[in-house]
Amino acid sequence: MKKKKNRTYIGGQAVIQGVMMRSKSGIATVVRDDTGQLQLEALRTKPPEKRSFWWKVPLVRGVLNFVSSLVLGMKALTRSADAAIVEEDETPSKLSKWMAEHWKIGISDILSFISTLLGVVLAVGLFLWLPQFLAGLIADHTFGGGTETLWYNLVEGGFRLVIFILYILFTLIFKSLRETYMYHGAEHKTINCFEYGYPLTVQNVKKCSRLHDRCGTTFIFIVLIISIVAFSLVNWWLGPLIHVGIKELDGMIRMLLKLLLLPVVAGVSYEILKFLALFQTPLLFPFKAPGYLLQLLTTREPTDDMIECAIEAFRRAYDMDADPELPETFFITETKLSKLLPAFKKNFRAKDIDEADAEWIMSCELKIPRSELGEDRLITRAECASILDVYEERLTGRPLWYIYGNTVFYGYTFKVDERVLIPRPETEELVREALAFLKDGMSVLDLCTGSGAVAVAVAAEASKDKSVTVVGADISEDALEVARENARTNKAPVTFVQSDLFKNVRGRFDLITVNPPYIRRRDIESLPREVRDFEPRIALDGGEDGLAFYRLIAEKAGRYIARGGMIMLECGEGQAQDVIKIFRSSTRCDFAMVVKDLAGVERIVKIGF
Repeated sequence: MKKKKNRTYIGGQAVIQGVMMRSKSGIATVVRDDTGQLQLEALRTKPPEKRSFWWKVPLVRGVLNFVSSLVLGMKALTRSADAAIVEEDETPSKLSKWMAEHWKIGISDILSFISTLLGVVLAVGLFLWLPQFLAGLIADHTFGGGTETLWYNLVEGGFRLVIFILYILFTLIFKSLRETYMYHGAEHKTINCFEYGYPLTVQNVKKCSRLHDRCGTTFIFIVLIISIVAFSLVNWWLGPLIHVGIKELDGMIRMLLKLLLLPVVAGVSYEILKFLALFQTPLLFPFKAPGYLLQLLTTREPTDDMIECAIEAFRRAYDMDADPELPETFFITETKLSKLLPAFKKNFRAKDIDEADAEWIMSCELKIPRSELGEDRLITRAECASILDVYEERLTGRPLWYIYGNTVFYGYTFKVDERVLIPRPETEELVREALAFLKDGMSVLDLCTGSGAVAVAVAAEASKDKSVTVVGADISEDALEVARENARTNKAPVTFVQSDLFKNVRGRFDLITVNPPYIRRRDIESLPREVRDFEPRIALDGGEDGLAFYRLIAEKAGRYIARGGMIMLECGEGQAQDVIKIFRSSTRCDFAMVVKDLAGVERIVKIGF
């Protein structure tokens, strides 16, 4: 018997056209949909160290794990069915829409509930009621009708075991279930491949056994054996106490007793399975052999593409343990807004991404206002695909408006990409102050224009009722390409010039607006990733103290500002008074004042000449 080199807590199960793998802190399900594409859903669960004390108590932990596995397994089955089956018509039915609007549930939720209910009824009927009924028939002719004898209870347990084996054999008739057993084999072979220390490749996995110590089939077999012993002893011991003389009532009492004993049986069986899986010694093989024999029925040799599913699921489950910050991913399938939006927000929060971006994604992709996101609705498969594309790219840190390629500033749409900063809402205050100052015939110079947001918004708004001249200047020709396109798109009369501040600027202006780089150099690395790694560094770096550009502007501003003119500068939090001091010491300004933004931060410094 080959010795295993790696230990792993990862286990799994076959699902519809795929495999689910469960690690300590996550569940990864991979299915191959009807188009042949692999779909992955990776959801986080509470890791063992964060679970309650009861998850560590022997016997109790077995019950909790058994219930948890059932619940998560059913969810994985339902989700895999949703993902695997691709409908040609992606339009949700009227019934689906009505249910989502009025009951806040989807068709898949109802089907999941019905299948779970039928599963429970089938399990109770096949493995509790039917063995008891058959044993009762024999008891009438063999044990004198007595149900409290040990032999009667052993016969009942024997029927339970036989029915279980016949049930497995019956499932082999169906092609879809045989395919599921092939995925079951792929799951086992992949875990074995890892535990034997081989690289996870299709060829390596194919060489491994499809039998595994921690298989659910083996667990069920152990449950059956333990239940035979437990039910027999308890029935024999309590038989006289529960015998009321009415056959039907006696049967119901025995059924209830078995149901009450199930948690105990599950707990004991879990500990036995856990013990057997710890050792590879041949001495334990006789105890493992029955489970292996049953696995020969419930597993089949998988195809290469099935193995690919299992490998991908295992890797993601493994990575979720290794990297606690690895985000969740979701199947492309019909779902509800009320499910997807909170999940997006949770994952964005974990990655220090503004939760509002989750709402913006839903709003943009579903083409509804953010104010309507509280009203639940169905998201079609096509809508889900486009939403997830944006969501996954946003998780890389790339700013949302770079992903979309545009943003709205002062009511105008601006193209934005990595060549320019994304205009911030607080900068709109600079536009408002500029428009309040401008009169007919005045001229404006917008330094550090970037995307042209301020220059274009001022020109477009002012041209509605007055004639103004607007010039935008920036050192970056790449930024000016974006600015010119924004001016054309918004029909704003702006002239752009490449210039290092005032270097290539000619003439005097009534108003100079500036939103210069004002981040202290040492603070740049502590900025959010979306700013630090994606937005142009040249537009952020304000020197050692963040005030370098204000000094350069103040030194030469007097040569370019007309008498009675004004300079308006945006600044960072806590910088306004320093900016005023710089201008008072470098220019002959008449006055200086500060305007606060909507958050109460001193944002705009106005210097009058």
